[in-house]
Amino acid sequence: MEAKSLPIYNTEGKEIDTFKLDQHIFDGTVNPAVVHQAVVAYLACQRRGLASTKTMGEVSGGGRKPWRQKGTGRARVGSIRSPLWRHGGVVFGPHPRGYSYVLPAKIRKAALKSGLNAKINENTLIILDDFKIENPKTREAVKILSSLKINRKGKKTQNKSREKVLLLIQKFDTSLKLALRNISYLTTNLAKDTHAYEVISAKKIVVTREALRELTDRLKK
Repeated sequence: MEAKSLPIYNTEGKEIDTFKLDQHIFDGTVNPAVVHQAVVAYLACQRRGLASTKTMGEVSGGGRKPWRQKGTGRARVGSIRSPLWRHGGVVFGPHPRGYSYVLPAKIRKAALKSGLNAKINENTLIILDDFKIENPKTREAVKILSSLKINRKGKKTQNKSREKVLLLIQKFDTSLKLALRNISYLTTNLAKDTHAYEVISAKKIVVTREALRELTDRLKK
């Protein structure tokens, strides 16, 4: 199979070069099963298992036996904090726990590869020569995104959700961080740290030339 090439744009939105994709990595294959596993694992790791209930031994009070064992005609009771009573303990209730688990590295890599291939198949992956700005101004960053036909001036409608854009670069500097932090629809990450969930959840991906090379090397290992 012949290797696919994608255009590279500059900050003004003009095509200046092409990027030849590694055919062993970007072969267009999408494996929904591994993507599903990666997404479920990521969401499980984000879950905070803080729900907590008190057992009979943890509820305050109830140390004295309410009445004697026999002779009253009433049922036997050892504590007013019995689970059968109001304000009593809870049987088999939830307790703080962790839901996170670790997927094998092979599955995580395959899921990331499938996510990137899906975006390439959808023509929603844009390669940028470099994302550099002179001043730490949000309007300069928005101008670059607008030149790539990523414009968020329109309002959110009832039937159409707001598009999420993912920007992957090789390294952040202070000016770039300040310029990008106030763009609500934009998520940024380093190419070495990206994962399948954020790739799949983004409607469009903007990746710099060097970041894509780093991603390719990462998936080859």
